[in-house]
Amino acid sequence: MIKTAYHSVESAFEKFAGYVLSFLGNSITFIIALALVVYWLLNKSFFEEPWRDQVRDVILSVTFISFFIIQKTFNHFSKAMHIKLNELVSSHDNASNHIVNVEQKTEHELKEIAKEYENIAEEKKENEAE
Repeated sequence: MIKTAYHSVESAFEKFAGYVLSFLGNSITFIIALALVVYWLLNKSFFEEPWRDQVRDVILSVTFISFFIIQKTFNHFSKAMHIKLNELVSSHDNASNHIVNVEQKTEHELKEIAKEYENIAEEKKENEAE
């Protein structure tokens, strides 16, 4: 019962994380964040604050905006890498096609697949040693 509840929570969290990553890597989200930063910086009274506060605000703004750019780039790179790997797996005769689109599996399923491949690696080591 606890194991089933854990897997349900884990699956729900993975779906939520996927939605959040898609949202944060979206161009519209970046534009909204950029607009918020510009609005915030324009509505501050820079002449009343010490220069250190101004520098801090600019650094925090650049960091905040950079997060969205990095997330967008990572999403693009990750998707391209998965497509390339899926092509390699599907084109190889000896490859197991059940790992095509493995990135869509849950964390638990990935651990099980990793165990299978660890066992295969151990068997190959033993066969080469003989």
